[in-house]
Amino acid sequence: MFKIGEFSKIGRVTVKALRHYDELGLLKPVSVDEFTGYRFYTAGQLPLLQHIVCLKQAGLSLADIAAVVDVHADREEMIRRLEAKKREISKEVDENRRELKKLTDYIEALGKEKAMDYHVVIKDLPAVTVASMRRVIKNYGEYNSFYPEMGELMREQKLTCATPDYCFTLYHDSEYKAENIDVEICQAVVKAGKDEKGMVFKTVPAVQAATVLHRGPYRTIGKAYASLTKWVEDNGYEFSGLIRESYIDGIWNQTDENRWLTELQVPIRK
Repeated sequence: MFKIGEFSKIGRVTVKALRHYDELGLLKPVSVDEFTGYRFYTAGQLPLLQHIVCLKQAGLSLADIAAVVDVHADREEMIRRLEAKKREISKEVDENRRELKKLTDYIEALGKEKAMDYHVVIKDLPAVTVASMRRVIKNYGEYNSFYPEMGELMREQKLTCATPDYCFTLYHDSEYKAENIDVEICQAVVKAGKDEKGMVFKTVPAVQAATVLHRGPYRTIGKAYASLTKWVEDNGYEFSGLIRESYIDGIWNQTDENRWLTELQVPIRK
């Protein structure tokens, strides 16, 4: 089982949101320690959390979500209710275009009645020298300036990236956060350069990791996190370090976001 902070980080929602879902009866912890008051969750609750997150991103109120979740076993009724919300959003296309697209994608996924298959592979990740920058960013949109900033510093030092290319992000917060996020971006290099302007060089130690590939936009990566976490729990492992998001294909070489490829790498131990 996971404490609320761990479950928050894995599920990519804030602790405050989880407590609110508990109060509303949307997602209650499997147990609460009678002495400490700590809430505990399991990986089996992640699919329900993903339903709540996706529907909330699609513009549904928590009251609407509660109504939909109540009929979760009836897929056709879920689709009917979501289609009704889609028609409502369509009346204000200009200001709600993004919500409409998220809802459409979600309805299509429900209609297919098949979740994306994620195949977990255990890998021995070797020690690697990286150029690194760690910073608290206001929101995920700041990646658009954060990554180019380090790229420019690397070009000024004429650094050579390792082959094969290995670029990844580490999240240092103890829980998922949508704002003021403590992130560290890392780029493997052939040899260390000079520490300057927030860019430092270090060796990331070798680890054994459970890995899974996610193809598609970053907004749907929560499904990969859920599958990987359940596999770790089901196979008797536990997390032994920060999860890495390793970027293989993305906006820099693929215009179609459905072709973006990210590998999640979580250090594990028995």
